[in-house]
Amino acid sequence: MIPVLTPEEMRAVDRAAPEPVEVLVERAGSAVARTALAMLGGAYGRRVVVVAGKGNNGADGLVAAERLRRQGVRVQVIDAGDQPDRLPPSDLVVDAAFGTGFRGEYAAPDPSGARVLAVDIPSGVDGLTGEAVEGAVRATTTLTFGALKPGLVLGAGFEHAGEVTVADIGLDVSRSTIGLVEASDVGGWLPGLPRDSHKWKSAIWMVAGSPGMTGAADMAAGAAMRAGAGTVRLGIPGQPPAPRYPEIIGRHLPAEGWDDDVIAGDLGRMKAVVLGPGLGRSDATASAVRRLLAKAEVPVVVDADALFALGSLDDPPRFLRNRPGPTILTPHDGEFSRLAGCPPGPRRISAVRHLASTTGATVLLKGSTTIVADPAGDVLLTTAGDARLATAGSGDVLAGVVGALVAQGLPASRAAIAGAFVHGTAAGLGWRRGLVAGDLLDLLPAVLNQLAP
Repeated sequence: MIPVLTPEEMRAVDRAAPEPVEVLVERAGSAVARTALAMLGGAYGRRVVVVAGKGNNGADGLVAAERLRRQGVRVQVIDAGDQPDRLPPSDLVVDAAFGTGFRGEYAAPDPSGARVLAVDIPSGVDGLTGEAVEGAVRATTTLTFGALKPGLVLGAGFEHAGEVTVADIGLDVSRSTIGLVEASDVGGWLPGLPRDSHKWKSAIWMVAGSPGMTGAADMAAGAAMRAGAGTVRLGIPGQPPAPRYPEIIGRHLPAEGWDDDVIAGDLGRMKAVVLGPGLGRSDATASAVRRLLAKAEVPVVVDADALFALGSLDDPPRFLRNRPGPTILTPHDGEFSRLAGCPPGPRRISAVRHLASTTGATVLLKGSTTIVADPAGDVLLTTAGDARLATAGSGDVLAGVVGALVAQGLPASRAAIAGAFVHGTAAGLGWRRGLVAGDLLDLLPAVLNQLAP
């Protein structure tokens, strides 16, 4: 897992370092020079322009310039306060104008076709939120120090940063409470397949779908099976059970008051409940959702229309704090706003942390970067996935995958972020154009087998 520190946390780490700031600047500048040489493919005949601002970021750039000169690179240093609109021709531009504490406006000069190496973060990108001013640098590569910064993986910052590398300059980042999850993490978390396993060890009760909306239920149930659920019992309130997949066990549920049937229907044998995809938004449905949540002691993944049912309460966090079992909430921005009383805004990590703390639930906020926070404040991130997931039914698939993983025994936060990682990685194996949510079901096993062969 790659540690992530906010700019404020990084400044505290810098202050706590036993070495003086000059030593850290020398290390950082040397790392920039090494990266630049690797990008250049050598020093002979190469030209580099360094745009250097004030403060440590500019100092890093100046050290890099000196190191490159010693290697025979022709280097021109330009003051960020007096930069031209267009830089002179070069093989590489080193952006050391502004660091993670950037505020205000900035218009990056035209690099004249050269690749750009950003120092710590592209100038003009907010290190906390990833917001980028109109003229922010678009880097080919970003070399950041000690740990990732949220602005490199959130918002526009993700695209402005290009390929990101973390350089170790001797800073202690071990106390980071935010981490970017890697494939090796997810592979290590996935449970093994013991010989004495049976279907009830990872069984799921799924309440999803409604008349005219059975596709959401089929997607979620199929995804749960593909992600390792031993058995899925699917109930669609008010709809005769006719699961699309023969492996799914259909159970009749009445249109109203179905929570009693779920509780009585072997819920004690189930390892998790998935609640909400395509469920509908009637008052009777919302009441049944809330009653089931108030009674169920097993982990519950609350998605889609079940989130809507919670959002209509006067105080959703108070209701959730009193739940008898673990809860995983999987909102998009609109659903988050109903639960929290306000949108997540640009400070998404702190917003998700706050909702997790006030509800006592694990919160998975969907987005181009998925954020998962647990009630203790620990945060996990994944950038897996892309615009191919912006298609109807993809959230239903995610709910099923998360449900399957928590049913297999993963702690709630790991199940949530691992589900998002697997879901996003599966999309990356699919068609670049024309991918539909149903395609993901057949791609999930390929990802899971690659992660934990």
